[in-house]
Amino acid sequence: MESFVKKISVFFILINFGTSLAQGTLAEYKKAISLDSLFRDKVTNSPKNFHWQENNLLWYVNNTPEGKEYLWVNPSEKTQEKCFDHAVLAKLLSEKFEKDIDANHIDISELEFDADMAALKFTFDEKIVSFNPNQQELTIVESKTEDPKRDWGYWGSRFDETNNPPVMSPDSTMLAYIKNHNLYIKNTSTDEETRLSYDGAPGFFYSTYIKWAPDGEKIMAYKVRPGDERKIYFVESSPGDQFQPKLQSRDYLKPGDELPFKSPQLFLVGKKKHIQVPTDEFSHQFGLNNIEWREDSSAFTFEYNQRGHQAYKVIAVDANTGAVKVLVNEVSKTFIDYSSKKYRYDVEDGKEIIWTSERDGWNHIYLYDGETGKVKKQLTKGEWVVRNVIHVDEENREVYFTASGMDKGQDPYFLHYFKIDFDGRNLTRFTKENGNHQLTFSEDYEYYVDQYSRVDAPPVTLLKSSKNAKTLMQLQKADHSALLQEGWIAPEVFTSKGRDGVTDIWGVIIRPTSFDPNKTYPVIEYIYAGPHSSFVPKDFRSYYWSMSSLAELGFIVVQIDGMGTSNRSKAFHDVCWKNLKDGGFPDRKIWIREAAKKYPYMDAENVGIFGTSAGGQNAAAALVFNSDFYDVAVSSCGCHDNRMDKIWWNEQFMGYPIGPHYAECSNVENAGQMGGDLMLILGEVDDNVDPASTMQFANALIKANKDFELVTIPGMGHSSGGEFGERKRKDFFVKHLMDVDPPSWEEIYN
Repeated sequence: MESFVKKISVFFILINFGTSLAQGTLAEYKKAISLDSLFRDKVTNSPKNFHWQENNLLWYVNNTPEGKEYLWVNPSEKTQEKCFDHAVLAKLLSEKFEKDIDANHIDISELEFDADMAALKFTFDEKIVSFNPNQQELTIVESKTEDPKRDWGYWGSRFDETNNPPVMSPDSTMLAYIKNHNLYIKNTSTDEETRLSYDGAPGFFYSTYIKWAPDGEKIMAYKVRPGDERKIYFVESSPGDQFQPKLQSRDYLKPGDELPFKSPQLFLVGKKKHIQVPTDEFSHQFGLNNIEWREDSSAFTFEYNQRGHQAYKVIAVDANTGAVKVLVNEVSKTFIDYSSKKYRYDVEDGKEIIWTSERDGWNHIYLYDGETGKVKKQLTKGEWVVRNVIHVDEENREVYFTASGMDKGQDPYFLHYFKIDFDGRNLTRFTKENGNHQLTFSEDYEYYVDQYSRVDAPPVTLLKSSKNAKTLMQLQKADHSALLQEGWIAPEVFTSKGRDGVTDIWGVIIRPTSFDPNKTYPVIEYIYAGPHSSFVPKDFRSYYWSMSSLAELGFIVVQIDGMGTSNRSKAFHDVCWKNLKDGGFPDRKIWIREAAKKYPYMDAENVGIFGTSAGGQNAAAALVFNSDFYDVAVSSCGCHDNRMDKIWWNEQFMGYPIGPHYAECSNVENAGQMGGDLMLILGEVDDNVDPASTMQFANALIKANKDFELVTIPGMGHSSGGEFGERKRKDFFVKHLMDVDPPSWEEIYN
């Protein structure tokens, strides 16, 4: 009934404003699909990558109004010059390669030069080229050997414990290998074979992942008890290389599946002695990883991630006795964010350990005694978060890191850079300007390039000294005047209090270039509430993908980081635990209503939402659990029941064992309460989120007599639907939020 009332109100608004204010028109569609190219290359003096040489010289490519400009910087002299005469080099390249090279668009890479710029070397057209600027000579040194593209394989493939080759001892006198499920060694000179283990069996075998101690006198090998095997299956209906469809499958463990169990074992080679390592401290494994020997061969260490992610340990095994010592014992009543926040650095072969933890409610850096496992010092402290440790300087006993939320007058998500001593003193700031920072340090950390921007302020690029964070020179200040001339409107940063009435919730508002405050605009939210990070953009961009394009049709588009996402306090993050259906929606609804109070042209009674992957789950949940507020949703490639999705992501936030809360958060289980207009978009060969999850949701909606649209795209993997999905999404919002029949796409592209 409420949805009906909303639609009636929209009808009368359209009648009152008249057809002159119509939105979703053919002209707006044409403008929407042209925005990307219209806004492209309209921001100049905004370089992206900076390359430090060993001699503390810096080079980078600046995007000038005329084209590419290669510049080199000498920090000690505070000078910036062109790396070469662009016209001369273009002429020489044109002659040598027999092609027309534009001096303003020279495309070279891997540039190297000596201190006095007497000689340069770079890659051009798959050739390594030497250039002498003084003599204006160009020489092809050699053809560049193409680096083989590393095949990372499928993300979910099981680790193969059986096919690693034999492992040579550090002095090359012995080989270690697995035969008949057990550990053997062989003398490389005599071929004499010695069996070291007798307890391996098909169901609990020795892995071929073997590690010799650096002294060659000890071996770490572990036994594996295999876990479950699970595959997902899907049909590629329209393969490019044959007429008939193909059945595809992937390894794909899901929440609740049995995982492998690893049991590290110690072997004293000279004594041919096998020492059993007790497993009491790591018996309930989600994962056992990062097995490494100490450089002095006194112990090996590994990291233990307990199933359910409420305990995470760094463990050392004594190399002489097999005794187990817990060096770090991280615990949480909710979950440990091991995949995004864990950091470990062993100082001086493990005498101390740098570690990050949220134990005091905020992510901070701790220094451990690597011998006793006791905390020596909490290095950082306060109601702000360490985002990443970027460098540990052992010689000067300093930790370099990024952090957010330290400045009360700034966006709490902005990245700033710092360093601090191992004793927790001398906190030094490298950045302070009001913006989101990205630093590129010289190899010796004596200098750095600081580039910062905001969504409403284009980037400024500075060269600074690490000694006092003093600006040595401004390298570039971006110019976006050409962008403004095209009608570009900067996103607006907006905040409101969240559900608790205390916490600030941050987001952005994006308006069309044709914005008219006298019009009324339906609101569309782009959502991604995955707890592994935060997602509202903080850097300057000329084009915000679907958000900009959708806004151009006559919508106000917003993006918000609600409670349950990361990079704020632990309490802010913990809202997601065993509760992914929450999605920060109580905060999002307040935020949009507060924005509409400030800007009455935002129609908070006519709200759509869209998202992909975790955002696809969120977008559908908006109509399943929050149809009191959201009217229209487009959900792409969503996991609609967390029991159907990948094990690591879902168990981290939904917990283990599987309990009733999984069903309570399921769009599938609760499909009967869905309200509003829903479109589901699915790639038929999605191997990130099981396509069956969307189909099961569709099945549940059908059984509940709910109307919806299902768009399945042949041959497409995990995505928002590509160009066709973008079309369908635009049309769906125009039709259901504006009550306007969209123009045909033949008209739009003609």
